[in-house]
Amino acid sequence: MVSTEKPGPAVASTPVVEERGSFRADITPRGIPRAVREYIARVRGGDPGALPSVLGLLVLGIIFAATTTDFLSKTNIANLLAQASFISLIALGLVFVLLLGEIDLSAGTTGGMCAAFAARSLVSNDLHKAVGNVVFFALLVFMLVTIVLGVLSRSYVGPGIIAIGIILMLTGAQQDNQWLAFLFAISIGVAVGTLSGVLVARLGIPSFIVTLALFLAWEGVQLYALNNQSISTTNYNYWFGLTHNNMATWAGWLLFALLAGGYLAVTLVRSLLRGRDGLSHDTLLLVLIRAGVVVVLGGLITWFLNQNRGSGLIAIAGVPWAASLPIIIMVIWTLALSKTTWGRHLYAIGGNAEAARRAGIKVDRTKINAFQICSGMAALGGLFLADFSGGATTGLGQGDILLFSVAAAVIGGTSLFGGRGRPRDGIIGALVIAMIPNALHLHNQQEQANEVITGLVLLIAASVDAISRRRARTAR
Repeated sequence: MVSTEKPGPAVASTPVVEERGSFRADITPRGIPRAVREYIARVRGGDPGALPSVLGLLVLGIIFAATTTDFLSKTNIANLLAQASFISLIALGLVFVLLLGEIDLSAGTTGGMCAAFAARSLVSNDLHKAVGNVVFFALLVFMLVTIVLGVLSRSYVGPGIIAIGIILMLTGAQQDNQWLAFLFAISIGVAVGTLSGVLVARLGIPSFIVTLALFLAWEGVQLYALNNQSISTTNYNYWFGLTHNNMATWAGWLLFALLAGGYLAVTLVRSLLRGRDGLSHDTLLLVLIRAGVVVVLGGLITWFLNQNRGSGLIAIAGVPWAASLPIIIMVIWTLALSKTTWGRHLYAIGGNAEAARRAGIKVDRTKINAFQICSGMAALGGLFLADFSGGATTGLGQGDILLFSVAAAVIGGTSLFGGRGRPRDGIIGALVIAMIPNALHLHNQQEQANEVITGLVLLIAASVDAISRRRARTAR
C-alpha cells in the first residue's frame, strides 16, 4: 500500500489519498475548514438541504415578531407547536413516498377515517353494533386482504401490525382502552398503505390516480364510521392530551438530555470507528462543535417551554406533547433512513428506480413499505388533528390538510422528484406552514391572506427544488 501524502496532525489542506487495490480512499480527517468547504460545494452543486426552509423560518419569525409582540409569547409558541403537530406527523409520512418520486393524495382522508373508527370504538363500546354488519365485515375483509397482499409481497412488519388491529377488532379490546384504540387506528392506516403500495408497485398504476381514488373512497367510509355525526374526543384524557397537555418539566429536561446525549454519542462513535478503519472522519473538535450547537439550541428551547405560561393561580409549564412526540418519531425515522440498508435502498430507488432494480434492490417491496409508513403516520396525524379540532368530525382530514402536509414536506426540503429529503423536512416545513395562519390571526387578517401567502411560500420552495435539480445536472 503506497501513500501519496501523510495525513496532517489535525486538519490537512489537501485530502490524503491511499491506494487500496483499484480504489482510492480519502483518509483525511475532516476539520472545520473542510466541512465548511464541502457544505458550500453541496449548496453550489444543487443540494441546499434544509437551508432555504430554515432561512424562511427565521425570516418569517423575525417579520412576525417585529409586527406583533404576542407572537413570541410563551403561550403563542405553545399554541403554534400544537397547530403544527398534525401537519408535521402527516408530512413525516409523506416524506417517504416523496423520496420515491411518488405522491399520496389520500393521506388526509386516511387520517380522518382512522380517527373516526377509533372514536366510534371508544364511544360505542361495541364497534360492530355501532357501524353495522356491512361496514364492520367490509373493514374486516379489507384488513385480511391487505395482510395477504403484504405477505405475498414479502413485507411482514405491515401485515403484523394489521393482524394486531384485526385481533383488537374481533375481541373489542380497543373499545375500552384509548391506547389500543390508537393502535387500532394506526393498523387501519397501515392496511390502507399496503393497498396503495400494491396497486402502485405491483400493478403499475400511477400513485396520483390510486391515491386520488382512495381520497374519495375514504371520505365516504369516514361518514359510515361516524354515522354522519361528529364525535367529541375531549372527554378522553389521553386523546385530549395529545395537543393540549405538556410533559413534566423534569421529563422535558430528560428528553433533551437523551436526544442531545444520543446525538453526541452517535456522531462521536461514528468518527472514532471511521478513524480506526482508516477512513475519512470528523475531527473531535468538529464533533464537539456540532454537538454543542444541538445542546445550546435544544437547551434554550427546553428552558423556554418549561417556563410558566399560565395566568393567575393556574400554572402551565413544560414541553408540549405536540412537540415532543413528533420529534421523537422524527429521530426514529431518521435513524431508519440513514442507518439501515432499507433506508439506503429507498434513496436509491428515488434516484433511479430501474438502476436500483438491476442492482438487486427489492423495489416493489420497498415502495409498499413506504406507503405503509405514509398511511400509518397519516393515521397518527389524524388522531392529533381530531384532538386539536375537538373531535372526529365528518370533514376531518379533508380540505387543506393534505395540501398543507405535502407543502410542509416540500418547503422543508424534500424533493418532489424523489431521491432527496429527510424526516426533519416535515417538522421544519410544518412550522413554516403553521406559523403563517398563527401570525395572521394575531394580526386579525382574513383567511384569504393565509391561502395566498402559503401558496406563494410553496411556489418558492418548489422553484428552489427545481433550480437545485438543474444545478445538480449542470454540475455533472
